[in-house]
Amino acid sequence: MTAPKALVAGNWKMNGLKASASEISKLNTLILEKGAKCDVLICPPYTMINILVSLKAINVSIGAQDCHMNMSGAHTGDISAEMISDLGCDFIIVGHSERRADHGETNEIVKAKAAAAQSVGATAIICVGETIEERKAGKALEIVTAQIKASIPESAKVENTIIAYEPVWAIGTGHTPTAGDVEEVHLAVREVLRARFGDGGNNIRILYGGSVKASNALELMSVKNVNGALVGGASLKAEDFYGIISAYDKIG
Repeated sequence: MTAPKALVAGNWKMNGLKASASEISKLNTLILEKGAKCDVLICPPYTMINILVSLKAINVSIGAQDCHMNMSGAHTGDISAEMISDLGCDFIIVGHSERRADHGETNEIVKAKAAAAQSVGATAIICVGETIEERKAGKALEIVTAQIKASIPESAKVENTIIAYEPVWAIGTGHTPTAGDVEEVHLAVREVLRARFGDGGNNIRILYGGSVKASNALELMSVKNVNGALVGGASLKAEDFYGIISAYDKIG
């Protein structure tokens, strides 16, 4: 079985102004000069999507951090998947733990958002992960697999679905699970995907996220069933982010 090509995605969250566009140009140049053995994606704030897409950085895809479940309507302040696609984005993150926690997004809402993303031809990056309380209670696998089952829409296909496992307690904390812990969860995720998609489930990318940085990228990205990373703060600077991307130079 051949593993799907890895994807290293950067989630800028609520960071980045117009001047930050220079980091994308720097990243594109680094990849052009030094190469990359994985696909590369940056998901900036909505305010920067058009700016970054217009750079036409051929080595860096641009995505979005969220979308509304509806395509239009009386939803002040919200952005639809159709609007995002109209700007030239092919990837949309849905269900990030910060959306689930800060905005009360349920699995049902995440599922609807993923369906919206897929309906406009975008790939939905569906995020799942357990809290520290759930992990300490021995419920990590139960929580994560339940989230996946309830968050993947009927429109999901191998080609338009990515799963990102981010243990909530590791995001932005500097703490990361052991390689063994990551392998255990990613195997459980893979089994859910095989049950849903058959052999095609082997070809869906499963990203790991949670305090990924250049110093631990090689260890984490080498874990079986880890097909890339969803990176937060370390994706804001081109040099830092390329340090994670270049981990794939050392992986068979």
